Amino acid sequence: MNERSKQFLMDLLATPSPSSQEVEIQKKWLNYVKDFAERIETDTCGNVIGSVNPDADFKILLAGHCDEIGLVINRIDDQGFLYFDKMGGISPKVAVGMKVHVLGYKKKLTGVIGVNAEHHGGVKEDLEFEDLYIDCGAKNKEEIAQYVQIGDLAVYSRQPERLFNNRLSGRGLDNRTGAFIVAEVLRRCSEKHPNVGVYAASTVNEETNMGGAYFAAAGIKPTMAIACDVTFATDYPGVNTKKYGDVRLDGGPVLAKGAPINYKINQLLENAAKRLNIPLQYELTPRKTGTDADRMRLTGVGVPISLVSLPLRYMHSPVETVSLNDIELEIELLVEMIVSLTGNESLKPLDL
Repeated sequence: MNERSKQFLMDLLATPSPSSQEVEIQKKWLNYVKDFAERIETDTCGNVIGSVNPDADFKILLAGHCDEIGLVINRIDDQGFLYFDKMGGISPKVAVGMKVHVLGYKKKLTGVIGVNAEHHGGVKEDLEFEDLYIDCGAKNKEEIAQYVQIGDLAVYSRQPERLFNNRLSGRGLDNRTGAFIVAEVLRRCSEKHPNVGVYAASTVNEETNMGGAYFAAAGIKPTMAIACDVTFATDYPGVNTKKYGDVRLDGGPVLAKGAPINYKINQLLENAAKRLNIPLQYELTPRKTGTDADRMRLTGVGVPISLVSLPLRYMHSPVETVSLNDIELEIELLVEMIVSLTGNESLKPLDL
């Protein structure tokens, strides 16, 4: 991974992109991809799609969603405190005491999520979002309403940081890392002149409704599609690996196995991993994947899909943690698989 690519990743992670408000991060993604994509498209949903060899009959779509979880303001009280609900899967217990950026309609404001002092009874055991509020320092409703209105969004104020052993921690690695990976795969494929059309989509709304993936796949009509997302690492204290499996940072990319997954695509990925001596891990998705892959699969006449995931600790928290080594291995795996395609592959489980 070159220095420009690393800086691009850090820029993505530093850009607020709560689901439904992805325009600013999409501008950065587009600006990076335009230097090597042969074609760039946007759509009415908010996706940005770059492609290489777009006129090929065989098309592979890689989707990485750029949106992150967030908070949505739903009430402003007379004292100027902001109440909120979740935009995506956030735990109220994680939110207590956090610093946030409120993306107001007039101005971005800094605020804190108030926490009851232990001397006054502390935090409730059965805490709900309706018990929480954001304090921006306003004296009353009229003052804060000059900058913030119902429906505005907020994100945790948390910058990405490097940890020991080439590991990275921050907010919203789910799944700005995926948006980065698909862009980087497209960049490297552009240098290798693949036989197939390669489409990289930075999709929107995955954390709330997965509509971006549907728009992308319905528009492109790919021969096959791969969602690039994150999955639960289980290599830290307190996780029951007997129940949730053994997935580790630095253990390599994670392939899904289950009813939605096209096993021929997985075979292509496994063969590529063997050629490059890349370790693989596995997760089970018996009924659905819970990712963009589910929506892409059910577009048009149906799209064969697979899911390649990055191991991630502390899902949907302000301190999500991944390994940059795993990111690099996933990029190498996908590039090797794509450039090995002839364009004549059949993905039917049963050929006549």
